[in-house]
Amino acid sequence: MPMLRRIVQIDEEKCNGCGLCVPSCHEGAIQVIDGKARLVSDVYCDGLGNCLGECPEGAITIIEREADPFDMEAAKQHLAARRDPDPEQPAACPSVGFGGCSGSRAEVLREAAPVAVAVGEAETTPSELANWPVQLRLVPVQAPHLQGAKLLIAADCVPFAFPDFHRRFLAGKTLAIACPKLDDTDLYLHKLAQIFLQNDIESVDVLHMEVPCCFGLVQLVREALRESGKSIPTTVTKIGIRGDVQETTTL
Repeated sequence: MPMLRRIVQIDEEKCNGCGLCVPSCHEGAIQVIDGKARLVSDVYCDGLGNCLGECPEGAITIIEREADPFDMEAAKQHLAARRDPDPEQPAACPSVGFGGCSGSRAEVLREAAPVAVAVGEAETTPSELANWPVQLRLVPVQAPHLQGAKLLIAADCVPFAFPDFHRRFLAGKTLAIACPKLDDTDLYLHKLAQIFLQNDIESVDVLHMEVPCCFGLVQLVREALRESGKSIPTTVTKIGIRGDVQETTTL
């Protein structure tokens, strides 16, 4: 039954939905829902406040109020349920024919001779995409194109903002895209950690937008590397909303 205890409180007015607090909550009590960090259940919050230092907006505090007691077993079951039942398999979707879901089946896109198509006086630029699927949720942990890969992890807005994305960043890379604000970052954290752990990743490039919430992608990669125990050369590039490269650093 409810008791007076310490528990997390999130100020939705201050929260910008960056998701930096999510990986730091090891009980899975916080999720980004509808663009805001939310406490999903009192019983998952131990009230210790590991998430406090991760919020750049100061939106998270610890208060005392009537709440159900922290339940460690319930938190463990909650975390297990949030992860894919089989992290090596993509999320289920309706099958197509006899080959499973054509949208999530792992494929290496064979190199083909570029085909130029005249559009007035302009010509199309050939795609540099070399793997499928690209959405991180759908990428199998042991997809063949991950072994020995130069992995490019891009916020899904980046290719729309940066006009030369294919030539400048994608050529020769294996791509995975994600949104740190709208997607399930807890699932991504553990999936990325397994990708780093189970594949001989040569390098990681992270592309994120200049908006504050998008920096959560960098934090996600940093935490996944820490969880995997791997040391992989990692470069971080910030893209401006006007399509410029604002900053390149290393982790």
